[in-house]
Amino acid sequence: MPEQKPATRPETICTQAGLHQLESRTVPLAPPIWQTSAFAYPDMETMDEIARGEEPGFIYARYGLPNHRQLELALASLEGAEDAVVTASGMSAIAATLFALTIPGERVVADTHVYRGTRLLLERDLARFGVIVDFVDCGDLEAVAGALERPARLLWVDTLTNPTLRVRNLPRLAALARAAGALMVVDNTFATPVHCRPLSWGAVLVVHSTTKLIGGHHDASGGVVAGPAAVVETIRGQVVRFGGRGGAFDSWLIQRGLVTLPLRAAQSSRSALLLAERLAAHPMVQAVLYPGLPGHPEHRLAERLLRDGFGAVVAFEFAGGEPAVRRFVRALRLVRFAETLGGAVTTLVHPATTSHRSLPVSERERLGISDGLLRLSVGLEHPEELWQDLEQALGHI
Repeated sequence: MPEQKPATRPETICTQAGLHQLESRTVPLAPPIWQTSAFAYPDMETMDEIARGEEPGFIYARYGLPNHRQLELALASLEGAEDAVVTASGMSAIAATLFALTIPGERVVADTHVYRGTRLLLERDLARFGVIVDFVDCGDLEAVAGALERPARLLWVDTLTNPTLRVRNLPRLAALARAAGALMVVDNTFATPVHCRPLSWGAVLVVHSTTKLIGGHHDASGGVVAGPAAVVETIRGQVVRFGGRGGAFDSWLIQRGLVTLPLRAAQSSRSALLLAERLAAHPMVQAVLYPGLPGHPEHRLAERLLRDGFGAVVAFEFAGGEPAVRRFVRALRLVRFAETLGGAVTTLVHPATTSHRSLPVSERERLGISDGLLRLSVGLEHPEELWQDLEQALGHI
C-alpha cells in the first residue's frame, strides 16, 4: 500500500480512527469482539487468495467472522469433529443441515419424539420442497430397522428427548443407519459434549442450540453443526446462502460461556439428580423422568452413554392437570417460568401449554406429555434452596 501523509482534517481522522493496526507483542487473555461487517485487503491478489482458500483471512460477516471461526474450532474439538459451522440459532443449524443434505424425492426418517421445532420444520417446510419425511419411535430399534428398509438420506434423533428425557441408543441406531446408507444426525443440546459425544458412538453429524447449556447464561443466541469437514462445508454454504450467521457478539458470549461449561454441567447435573430423587419421593409427584434415576427405563443405557452426570433437565408429573400446574407455578419464588433451558437460572416450563400447545390432546398423550407434566432446567443456585422452593410450591397443589 503506498505511503500517505497523516490525515489532518477532522472528517478523515474520525472516519479512519478504528482502522489503525496496533503493533504489540502481547496476547489478550480474552478474545476481542470483531464487530465488523467486512474486511479490507492490501491488494486484489490477496483477496483472490483468501477467496480461493489459499490464504487465511475473512471477507464478509455473512461468510464468517473471526469470532465465528474461533467458536467453530473450539466446538469441533469438543465434539471430536473435523470441523463445525456456527449459526444464528439452533433452528438455523437444523434448517441448514436439512436443506443442504436433501433433495426432492429423498427421504428423512426422524424420531417421533424429536424436538418440536425440528418436527415442525420437517412437516411444514421440508415436505413442501418434495422431501419425504417419515416419523418412527427411535426407542423401538425394530421399527427403525423397518423404516430404513426403504432408502433414506438421513436418520434424525435427539440424544435425550424433549421433554420426556428418553435416552436413545446411539450406537445401535448408528449401526442401522450405516447399514442402510443413511447419515445419522444427532441433536445433542440436552446432553452437551460434556456428557455425550455422539460422533464417538457412530453419528455422522451433531447439532446443538448453543443458546442453551453451551452458552449457559440466557444472553446469547446460536447454533452449531459439527462433523466431517466435507459435509460441514456443504452445510456452511447453505448457512451463507440462507443468511444464517449470527452476530460477532453472540459468538463471543457463547465462547465465554464455553469456558465454564464443564463446571456448570457438572454442578447442574449433581443438583438435578438430587432434585429428581426428592421429587420422586414426594407424595404429590406421580412420576419423575430423569435418566440418572435407577427406575428410568433407559438408566443402564444412560450410564453407558452419558459421562460425568445425567444432564441438567428433569421432567416430573403430578395429578390435578393444568389447574394444579398453575397453582404450583404461581407459588414458585426462585424457579422462573420461562420457555427456555440451560442457563444459570433454574427455569420451568409446561410443555402442554407452550411448545406442544398446538397438538391435539391425543397426540400429546401419545408422546407422553400430559397436562400435569413439567420440565425443569436446573441452574446454578444452591440445590437445597431450589428444593425448598419446589417443596413449598408443591404444598399449594
